[in-house]
Amino acid sequence: MKALLLIDIQNGFCPGGNLPVPEGDQVVQVANKLIDSGKYDLIVASQDWHPAGHGSFASAHSGKKPFEMGTLSGKPQMMWPDHCVQNTEDARLHPGLHIDAVDFIQQKGQNPAVDSYSAFRDNDQAALTGLAAYLRGKSVTELDLCGLATDYCVKFSAIDAVEMLPGVTVRFIEDASRGIDPAGVKAAIEEMRVRGVAAIDSRDALA
Repeated sequence: MKALLLIDIQNGFCPGGNLPVPEGDQVVQVANKLIDSGKYDLIVASQDWHPAGHGSFASAHSGKKPFEMGTLSGKPQMMWPDHCVQNTEDARLHPGLHIDAVDFIQQKGQNPAVDSYSAFRDNDQAALTGLAAYLRGKSVTELDLCGLATDYCVKFSAIDAVEMLPGVTVRFIEDASRGIDPAGVKAAIEEMRVRGVAAIDSRDALA
């Protein structure tokens, strides 16, 4: 059973959104080729789904500005612009994405006291989203993942997939993903590789 996981391909992370990833919208066309290829038995997407006033937002902390380091529940936390607030246009999956072919959408980041980069669990690793159980229930043996952003949600999702889905082959599709910081992207790919996640091109996935 081969699955494709599309991570946070949302308006908020694309140009014009509240937390845009450079060229974030360019992953949509590649993702659609993967979705439409017939190579995958299961298509899953994750969706950042924050309540208003989430603790990771700089606006929730007096004197803090976006992209400064702060704390959340006593732990270091990057302060983000308000983004992907539940039931807003910013939180919607990109309208160009072939959403009708997605079998399951896993929402994340709903606890205002902890951020959630990974599609599988919150950053404090105390609360699971349920995605790992869903994929195990579908008897997934291979998982390709891609999306936004490589150096945050994609990386943490890939690493958690290896840990939480033992025996499943996990691959990262590089050209169907974009990151925030070039140096961070390079480091993220290396960190994923060390954890057993191969970086591939969409042409490899479609071969």
